[in-house]
Amino acid sequence: MASAVLSESKSNVYEAVTAQIIAAIEAGAGHCTMPWHGTIASVMMPVNAATEMPYHGVNVVALWAQAATKRYVTGYWASYAQWRKLGAQVRGGERGSLTIFYKKLETSNEVDADAPRFVARASHVFNVEQVDGWEIPRRKRPSEVETNEQIEAFVRATKADVRHGSTRACYHRQGDYIEMPDPDQFIGTPTSSPTEAYYAVKLHELIHYAGAPHRMNRTFGKRFGDRNYAAEELVAELGAAFLCSAFAIVNAPRPDHAAYISSWLDILGRDRKAIFTAAHMAQEAVEYLRTLAASNGDR
Repeated sequence: MASAVLSESKSNVYEAVTAQIIAAIEAGAGHCTMPWHGTIASVMMPVNAATEMPYHGVNVVALWAQAATKRYVTGYWASYAQWRKLGAQVRGGERGSLTIFYKKLETSNEVDADAPRFVARASHVFNVEQVDGWEIPRRKRPSEVETNEQIEAFVRATKADVRHGSTRACYHRQGDYIEMPDPDQFIGTPTSSPTEAYYAVKLHELIHYAGAPHRMNRTFGKRFGDRNYAAEELVAELGAAFLCSAFAIVNAPRPDHAAYISSWLDILGRDRKAIFTAAHMAQEAVEYLRTLAASNGDR
């Protein structure tokens, strides 16, 4: 019998979601492949088939992790009850993938009413590949030329100072500019084109740019100690993955991931809420950049 929606203790929810993400990272660590790399499902932001709304934050990472582990190549998900309402049936013996939502606690206390509290709840969803009786909608992907123009327009609208001609990519906090190799210096992979590799790196640096003190002022305090740099890289990685998905391009593995994987696993192993924090910060950075671009009237 397929698993249905359930509730778990708050700590167990955090631990369970983190555990499935750690498992997916460990599975691909030998090739520097993260759950958000290299599959059709990772190009597509996970979408709820019933509501047609994309998932957000850590749920995106959790579902990408499940897609990578179980080799799903589509990004449509829904709960058991939602699939039934759609006229579809989850196949017998299929196991759901864990997602998390926050339920507001009802209170009669006036003080608490001004500062509402939420409790973490778990829900299991099923990928369309676990379901019979539902046809995947056809999605028209824009041409590479259209995608390139969209990304360039987005980056221009953020007013980021991007300078080409370097041998490496990085964001200079003191000078407040992004340094990039020329586009023709990038190479493709079996799953991505050289152009996609270039933009994946550019969007990664743009997330760093968003976190500058005079913008989002993204800080980690003492929480991660000497691992703050690795935590910032994880936020930039996730933010870039979210943006790559929004623009329907592959976020391919990079050689420098090898330097961070053990640190990321260490952070996630020590702090079971770390991936929630990183995904939340990444989502905030993406929304900040979208707002910034929109306010400049170019998008």
